[in-house]
Amino acid sequence: MATVELTAQNFEDVVSASDMVLVDFWAAWCGPCRTFAPVYEKVSAQHPDIVFGKVDTEAQQELAGSFNIMSIPTLMIIREGVVLYSQAGALPEKSLADLVDQALKIDMVEVHRQLAETPAANADR
Repeated sequence: MATVELTAQNFEDVVSASDMVLVDFWAAWCGPCRTFAPVYEKVSAQHPDIVFGKVDTEAQQELAGSFNIMSIPTLMIIREGVVLYSQAGALPEKSLADLVDQALKIDMVEVHRQLAETPAANADR
């Protein structure tokens, strides 16, 4: 699957409609972002069932700010609405592929159970 442009207008819809979303926060002027882009595209082609999105931090400053993106590229993995991973830096292809495989193996029932038990989650009730 080709990567999807994520914006403030479509971000929530894409995340809520997808089991797993990888998000690449990038900018055209960023050298490491340009180096990481073909790696991201290649791994996305190996996982047509996963959404691989890209957020242009120059065009989507509010969206990037809402996630406190301080350096780019930053990769984020969101599964079932939960941010499982968020880290700055370009990854080599094997590392990105391994990271995707690890995220797919996470027991999300257990993650949701743990989140429900945290004091912060209970404070909203």
